Amino acid sequence: MPQLPDIFLKLKSIIVKWVEPNIAEFVSSRQVHVWLAVIIIGTGVSIAAILFRELIGLFQFVWLGKTGETISDTIRELPWYVVLLAPAIGGALVGWGLVNLLPHRRTGGVADVIEARTLEGRDIELKPALWSGVLTALSLGAGASAGREGPIVHLGAAIATAMSRKMKLPAWSHKTLLASGVAAAVSASFNAPIAGVLFAHEVILGHYSRRSFVPIVIASVGGTVFSRLWFGNIAAFDIPDYQLTSYWEIPAFVLLGLTCAVVSVLFQFALVSTDYVARLVSVSLYVRPIIGGLLIGAIALIYPQVLGVGYEATDQALRNQLTLEIMLGLLVAKTAATAITLASRFGGGVFSPALYLGAMTGGAFGLIASGVFPEFSSSQGLYSILGMGAVAAAVLGAPFSTTMIVFELTGGYALTMALLLAVSISTGINQAIHGHSYFEWQLELRGLFLRDGPHKYLMRTTKVRDFMRPAEETANFEILSDEEAETALKPTDNLEKALRAFDDGAYQQLPVVEENAPKRVVGWATQVRALARFNKALVDVSEEEHRQ
Repeated sequence: MPQLPDIFLKLKSIIVKWVEPNIAEFVSSRQVHVWLAVIIIGTGVSIAAILFRELIGLFQFVWLGKTGETISDTIRELPWYVVLLAPAIGGALVGWGLVNLLPHRRTGGVADVIEARTLEGRDIELKPALWSGVLTALSLGAGASAGREGPIVHLGAAIATAMSRKMKLPAWSHKTLLASGVAAAVSASFNAPIAGVLFAHEVILGHYSRRSFVPIVIASVGGTVFSRLWFGNIAAFDIPDYQLTSYWEIPAFVLLGLTCAVVSVLFQFALVSTDYVARLVSVSLYVRPIIGGLLIGAIALIYPQVLGVGYEATDQALRNQLTLEIMLGLLVAKTAATAITLASRFGGGVFSPALYLGAMTGGAFGLIASGVFPEFSSSQGLYSILGMGAVAAAVLGAPFSTTMIVFELTGGYALTMALLLAVSISTGINQAIHGHSYFEWQLELRGLFLRDGPHKYLMRTTKVRDFMRPAEETANFEILSDEEAETALKPTDNLEKALRAFDDGAYQQLPVVEENAPKRVVGWATQVRALARFNKALVDVSEEEHRQ
C-alpha cells in the first residue's frame, strides 16, 4: 500500500503537469500585457467620452446659452432665424472640416469599427478619429439630429488600436482590444457596463470568446468608473416604478413588437433613400451640410425636440408627459431630421434616434391601448420603455445588448418578459422585411457583405498579391502575347476572381501582370497556393471564434 507522502508527491506531479502548460500558454500569449493594456484603454476611453460630451455642451452653449439636454423651452424663446440658421452655420464648419481634416470625407461610426475587425490590417487611425469626434461634437452641438454613441464607439476603437500598436501586442489580441475599446465607450456613454460587454461581443466580435471576455469586462468597468465619478451614478432616464398590470396584456406586447418593426423598417428605408438622393445631387461637400442644416432648422421651427441627441423628449415620453398628437408628429419629424442629418454628412449615430423613435412609438401605442382597454392596459411610459428596446434592437441588429442597455438606462428590470417579447418580434420582422441592420447596410455600400459568412468576405478581400509568387523568386520574367494576356490576373484581383479563372480554364498556374502594363509579368499565381491561402484564412477565423 503506497505511503501518504508518495500519494501527495504523485498528486503534485499530476497537478504540475496539468497546470504548467496552461500557465506557459498564458504567459507566451502575453495575456497579462493585454489585461494591463485594457486598464489603460478603459481609462482613456472614459476620459475621451467625458470630453466628447462636454464638447457637445460647449458648442451648444454658443447659440443656446446652456449646456444641458433640456433645451426645448429655450429654443422656443429664441428668434426664429436663430433656430433656422444655427444648424446651417454649424454645417458650414462641419463641411470645411470634412474636406480639410478627414481623409475619407466623413465622420466615423460603428460600421467603421466592424470593418476594421473584419478586414485584417485595416486600422482606425487615432488622429482622424479625434478630428471625427470634434466634428461630431460640433454637429450635435449645432443641433444636428443624431446620436452621440456611435462616434464615441469609433473613438474608443481608435484609442484601443493605438494602444495595441504602441505596446506591440500579439496579433490575436488586436480584435479583442478593438472590442474592449468599444465596450468602454458604450459603458461610459450609457453608464451601462453589462451592456458594453454584450455590445462588444454581439456587434463587434460577432461571437463569444472566453479569452476575450476578461479584457472586455475590465475595459467596460474602467469606462464606467470615471464616467460615474464625473456624471454621477444615475440612470440616463429617471422613470417611475412601472409594473405590468395584467398578463392579458401579452397580446398587446406582441402587437407593439409588430408596430416597432414597421417603424424600424421605415426608419432605415428613410435613411437609405435620403442618402441615395443626396448622392445623386451634385453638391460640394462644403455646401451639403449647410443645406442639411437649413432643412433641420426648418423642422425645428415646428418641432424643436428634434434638435441634438433628443434625450429630453425621450425622457418626457417615458414619464407620460407627451400627448398622442405630439408623439406621432415627432415620429415623422425625428425620422426626417435624422435622415437629413446623416445624408448631409453631419457627424452622429443612429442609436439615440432609434431609442427616441421607439419611445414615441411605444408611448403612442400605450395611449391608444389605454383608450381601448383601460382596465388591462399599463401606463404609456411602460410602453415607451418597451418601444425603445424594440426599435433600437431592430435597427442595430443587437437584441441582447440593446435589451440590457434599456434595462440599465431605465432600471426597468421588472419588465423583462414584456421587453424580450417586443424586442424579439421586432427584430425578427425587421430581418424578414429589411434583411439586415443599419450597420450591415452601411458595410454593404462598401462592398463588405457580412451576412454571406466569412468565406464570402475572405474571397472578396483576399487579393492575388497575397498569395502570388513574385517573378523575382521564379526568375520567370515574360512579356505575354495578346492571347496569354487575356487570361492573366492582376495583383489587385480578389481570390474569388482568381479561383474562377483557374476553374474556367482548368489552369494550375496563371501569370500576374502589372496594372498599367497588362502584358508584363510581375508574378505567378497557382491554384494550390490560392486554395491554401483560403483554407488558412478560414481556419484562422474558426480558431478565433472557438478559442476558449
